Amino acid sequence: MESYKSYSYLDLGAELDPEGYVFATYRVTTDLPMEKAAEAVAAEQSTGTWTGLSTLKDDVFEKYAGRVTSIEGDRIVIAFPVDDFSGRYGGVPQILSVIAGNLFGLAAVKGIRLEDAVFPQKFLKEHFKGPKFGSEGMRKMLQRPEKPLVGTIVKPKIGLSPEDTAKYVYEAGVGGLTNGKDDETLVDQTFCPIEARTKAVAEALDRVDEEGGHMMHAINISSNADDIVGLAEDVQSWGAREIMVDVLTSGFGALQAVAEDPKIKVPIHVHRTMHAAITKDPLNGVAMNVFAELVRMCGGDALHIGTLGVGKMEGDIAGGRKSLEACRGDELPFRKVMPVCSGGMFPGIVPDVIAATGNEVQIQAGGGVAGHPGGVRAGAAAMCQAVDAAFSGVPLAEYAADHAELREALAKWGSR
Repeated sequence: MESYKSYSYLDLGAELDPEGYVFATYRVTTDLPMEKAAEAVAAEQSTGTWTGLSTLKDDVFEKYAGRVTSIEGDRIVIAFPVDDFSGRYGGVPQILSVIAGNLFGLAAVKGIRLEDAVFPQKFLKEHFKGPKFGSEGMRKMLQRPEKPLVGTIVKPKIGLSPEDTAKYVYEAGVGGLTNGKDDETLVDQTFCPIEARTKAVAEALDRVDEEGGHMMHAINISSNADDIVGLAEDVQSWGAREIMVDVLTSGFGALQAVAEDPKIKVPIHVHRTMHAAITKDPLNGVAMNVFAELVRMCGGDALHIGTLGVGKMEGDIAGGRKSLEACRGDELPFRKVMPVCSGGMFPGIVPDVIAATGNEVQIQAGGGVAGHPGGVRAGAAAMCQAVDAAFSGVPLAEYAADHAELREALAKWGSR
């Protein structure tokens, strides 16, 4: 017979000090009473396990146990004491281990999705610095104070040489684009070494400047933990105006290390590749807005958020708006992140995307630029014209009447 004390993790309706806890909201699918399932999650992620513990004492439980503070339908809120995330070396790895760790494997739940996380302001300021530039800083660098930024992804994803990549960037820049980026699959392959590519792109951007444009291109540095900070410094020394990190494959710690390196003086474009393996299921995993919040905490200046259900990637406007809020809202004490709408983008859907996001956004197209009948320069011009039309409130068909590149794009791909 067990001789040790059992504890309840239920503290429904408790009014806890927001500076003393991290509040995590979950959507839970279970055959058990929700109170029982919620307790199982709170216990597993803090001081308990599947059975009572002879080693768990009252003071440990009171100080460090997660508390179920709310149950409404299939949503529960668990408050984790901020001390559970304390210490110099924790960071996002420790945060995710607590609020999104073993809970997904619990037998008590059929599905569980982390939908939100709210952190104490003091904790955020002590452990994170946020973006160095953010959306405002990027706009200043590009001399574009009001209109949406307009970017491209070099296509094909892989296979182009450094010289071909640079030619693409130049054509996009003289076509009017403000931003370019490597694809998430390209880093330092033998057919396109990163040093040669960075230097060639830097020369192309200088030519764009000479012809009156303003453009930056994000060089993908996603790599191993012991390489990424040094590589960031290297590509900056080779002329990169922006760098890119695949945050889920490289890690949030890698992003934060690069962002907080005092030698790095250029913005960081963050790609979310692999996110759908975790975010796509509405009943299980982690919502994208949580990752967006962590990216902002760690110092990303721009972040992909999809096209809010309009482009080729699955998504929904409600979920996209939550990611927008994580990038641009006032809940975090950091500079705002530039949201990047990308994934099946082409001129015909630009007005719908901007209607959903507003003008504080980077519209980004790969195939929607490179697939234009007139080539990359014409594709870039068509995207810029679509953005200009949407910004001015002019219907695309009307604007296209005296803009040939947009007219050709609409003829090929149509509009939504």
